[in-house]
Parts: sequence; C-alpha cells; structure tokens
Amino acid sequence: MQTLITPSTAPKPATIDTTIQRRKTRPVKVGSATIGGNHPVVVQSMINEDTLDIDGSVTAIRRLHEAGCEIVRVTVPSIGHAKALAQIKEKLAQTYQAVPLVADVHHNGMKIALEVAKHVDKVRINPGLYVFEKPKLERTEYTQEEFTEIGNKIRETLEPLVISLREQGKAMRIGVNHGSLAERMLFTYGDTPEGMVESALEFIRICESLDFYNIVISLKASRVPVMLAAYRLMAQRMELLGMDYPLHLGVTEAGDGEYGRIKSTAGIATLLAEGIGDTIRVSLTEAPEKEIPVCYSILQALGLRKTMVEYVACPSCGRTLFNLEDVLHQVREATKHLTGLDIAVMGCIVNGPGEMADADYGYVGKQPGYISLYRGREEIKKVPENQGVEELMNLIKADGRWVDP
Repeated sequence: MQTLITPSTAPKPATIDTTIQRRKTRPVKVGSATIGGNHPVVVQSMINEDTLDIDGSVTAIRRLHEAGCEIVRVTVPSIGHAKALAQIKEKLAQTYQAVPLVADVHHNGMKIALEVAKHVDKVRINPGLYVFEKPKLERTEYTQEEFTEIGNKIRETLEPLVISLREQGKAMRIGVNHGSLAERMLFTYGDTPEGMVESALEFIRICESLDFYNIVISLKASRVPVMLAAYRLMAQRMELLGMDYPLHLGVTEAGDGEYGRIKSTAGIATLLAEGIGDTIRVSLTEAPEKEIPVCYSILQALGLRKTMVEYVACPSCGRTLFNLEDVLHQVREATKHLTGLDIAVMGCIVNGPGEMADADYGYVGKQPGYISLYRGREEIKKVPENQGVEELMNLIKADGRWVDP
C-alpha cells in the first residue's frame, strides 16, 4: 500500500545557513581601523600623487577617505618621500582628521622602511624586491649555502624594521606579487602559487622569531586563476602551521572600465564567498575613489557589509506594466542615500510578491497605469503610476525609516 505524503507528514527540510563563515584570523590594528578578527572586511585604496607633494597628497587622501576608503596607501620610493609622510600626517590631523596610512616600500628598502615606520600605521614590503637578488643567466642550481646566505641577508635587513614596528605597536603587510617573485623562488618553484606562498612564509617566520605578529598577508596576481590558487594555498598552509594572519585580497593590474571591475570581482568575491579575506582593494586604472563603490558593492552582494540600499528588480518581460528601467532609476535616485533597506521594483504581479518576499518595500505593477506598494509581503496601497515614487517615499517616512539626503 502506497503511503500518502501530506504537508503535515512530509519531512521538514534542514535549515541551511546562508551566511558566509569567515576564516578565523587574529585582529591587526592599523591606526583606527582593525583588519581581521570579527571585524568587518576593510576597504583600502592607494593615492596616485607623488608623496613629495604634501598638499596634493593630503587632498587625495582626504578625497579617498570621504569616499569610504578606510585605509589609504602611499608610495615611498626614497628617504625624502618617507620624511614627507610626517608632514602629510600632521597636515591631515590639522585640516581634516587622522586617517590610517600604509607606506609602500620596495627595492632595498631597509632605510626607507625604518624612517617611514615612524610616520605611518603599517608598512607594506614586497618579499621579491626587499633584498635584491641579481639574476645569474648561467645558473643551473641554487645550493643550500646560497639559500642560507640570502636568507641571512633578508633577516639582517628585515629585523630592524620588525623590531621598530613591534615596539610602536604598528603593523606590516607582507605583500607578495606574482610578477615580482625573487629569483631563487622562481628557480625553485617556478612561476607558481607555491613560490608565492613560500616567499610569504619565509618572511612570516622571521617576524615570528622576533615575537612580531601584527602581520597581514597578500598574494596578488593579474591573472584571476593564479590569484585564487595562491590565496587558497596560503590559507591551507596557515591552517596546517597554526597561523591565523588576516589576508588582504586583490587582483593586481585589473585594468579599467567594466572588465576591470568584473575581473576584480571574479577574484575577490570568489574568495570572500569561501570565507577567505579580511581586507580588499580593487585595483583600477582610474581615479582611486572609483574603486571604493566596487569594493562596497562586492561586500554588500555577499552580505558582508550593508552600506547602501539593496535593490531587487526583475529583468523585465512582456508582462511588465511600466518602463522598468526608468522607474528603477527614479526609485534609486530618490532612495539611494538610505542605508540598510531592501527595496524591490517588480514589473508585474505574477512573480513580484514572491521574488521580493525578503524586501522591506515593494513597488509592483498591478494593472495598467497603477502600481501597488508593499511593506514586506503586505500590500499597503494601490496608487497611480505617476505618484508611485512619491508614495513609496511617504510610506518609508511613515515607518520612521527615512532620513533626508
């Protein structure tokens, strides 16, 4: 005899947690910002100005910070640039406010890094360039003696910086780039994610031997598959080694325009969805402040930060009862300054209420010339289409959820 399954006898589906479970990491303070731990994913960018241009740099840092950038990086190619950071920091405090600053130090950077460490909150070094290894075209192998010799040289140059940062309670980013791996890493591991990870681990071990743990790691590449593999491998290796350092995500040299944004999102969002990543930078060949909306859009889409209105809108079809693209634009312009709301704009009643079930408010085509306004799943009123946006605003105001732009 066949058993009849009814709604009351059907097995209850298991509850699935749709929130992203982030990898557990230690918190690392960078000025007033904190990377890792239970803190939200931090947004970063970098100014284009020459750091010797004090006024230009201060203006650029302020512009980025006001756009929502939480940590700002500046390039420091010389001692003069390093000393200029003292004036930049002072002028920011006098004319605006303190902003978490990171100094980018590259070739043979010990003296530069030691100077700039006095003036910034974090120093970023590139392991492939920090101690220059002159390539030998005739090389057929790297001996253990050569490895040890270079390792000792790295430790000798890195130790003073580590001690300085440790004593000041500041941070370091060990920023590995796929395109600038040291020669012996390339020779030993090839142009691979393994070489990138080993490069980072070499510097981490030196820091740990000096009792310094305020470290953030990045392993950037311009090719998304390489970037993904490097970060995944780094997370695996750290898990095995009992390390919990936060990771800074980015696709370096992503380009500009739509493709640059898509490429950055493909890399950054994929890892964030896997729980990997504590701070991000979208690297675009555009004005730096244009990177910030992309960062926040990625974080909002994944449910990791809520800094803007979430708009739900159908793609439109033959059932749509109004110009969906125009109306969505009108609704967005009227409400985009609000924080934390979900607003749905749906073209017809067929899928509207179901597809927008999780929205706070809904704007739905009900019949030609009229739209229905919803609060959650409840239909509140039907109004003429030409009054729809205004009435939506009035509904939000009546609920006490409106703030003026």
